[in-house]
Amino acid sequence: MKRLMVLLTFLMLICLFATGALAASVATARKLSGDVTQRSGEKSIYAALSAGSPLAEGSWVRTGKNGWVELALSDGSTLTLANNGELELTRLRLGKDKREGLINLAQGKLRANVVKLAGKQADIKVKSGTAVAGVKGTSFMMMSEGPANVFFGNEGIVSIKGTGQEEKLMTAGTMTQTTRGYDPQEPVKVEPGSPLADALKTFNEITGETPPADWLAGDALPSIIARWNVNYARYLADRGSYQEALRILQIAIDLVQKAEIRADAWLERGTIQGRFLDNPRAALAEFLLVLEEYPNLPQAEIALFSVGQTLYELKLFDQAASRLRQYVAIYPNGRYRSTSDTLLNAIETLQKPQ
Repeated sequence: MKRLMVLLTFLMLICLFATGALAASVATARKLSGDVTQRSGEKSIYAALSAGSPLAEGSWVRTGKNGWVELALSDGSTLTLANNGELELTRLRLGKDKREGLINLAQGKLRANVVKLAGKQADIKVKSGTAVAGVKGTSFMMMSEGPANVFFGNEGIVSIKGTGQEEKLMTAGTMTQTTRGYDPQEPVKVEPGSPLADALKTFNEITGETPPADWLAGDALPSIIARWNVNYARYLADRGSYQEALRILQIAIDLVQKAEIRADAWLERGTIQGRFLDNPRAALAEFLLVLEEYPNLPQAEIALFSVGQTLYELKLFDQAASRLRQYVAIYPNGRYRSTSDTLLNAIETLQKPQ
């Protein structure tokens, strides 16, 4: 019996040693601030993370509303996660001859600094649910909000893909984005003094070497970029890039829950569908979204008139008249009152018995 107990103890020690070897550290929480937690796998419970703590492959790290953490990988690369973020160290193989890995950014804002080592190629990917960034040794930033993803290049070249095969190469000082697995936008230069430059500056600050003084600045990033998207889509439509404009507007909608931005984006999508792509039914769907979601916003006036006008173009005269009368009743002195009266008179004439 005594020999059996000794044998069982020996086997347990071997199992513990093997488990420890399998859970070898691939990263260290070098610096952190505020609410930062970690778990060892998807089924584990989050617990507080301390500076200096090792992290094994498969570990998850999460930051709260005032959380910030810098993770140091074993090859000298770093990952900095700003507040309200969550990532998984899915797979990391950072050996003497091979440097490859996969980081899963579930949500939030991340800076990845992948070091270049002489004679050692790196193949590290950062993915969300709808996009993948492939890096060979570079510095870039990625924001994942719902299905939308935004990327800024700081140094080197980054390959960006949606869920398809087409990739875009992002260089330093440029930005690209995607949503819902669509192909990424053609990278655009971040012009000095532009809203994108402001967004890049803020992104650098919240993922810098120290925690930011102002967390609210980082929280505003999705709205800044979404508003820029609405304006940029107008430029794209003016030059005839209608499908790209529609994709950029969809990113704006997916990035934020801010009512004014989403309403403006739906109106722009409706205008492009109806005016430029001769697709009134698609336009009607966009305008109706504004009325259904945000009936009390100023944009609802434009949407209501546009619904009536589009129904008229579709020769659905009874429905058009109903919407136009609704417009006149709600906005008796509205900007489209005169045109609404004209369309109502035209409908009345068309419906008179011959």
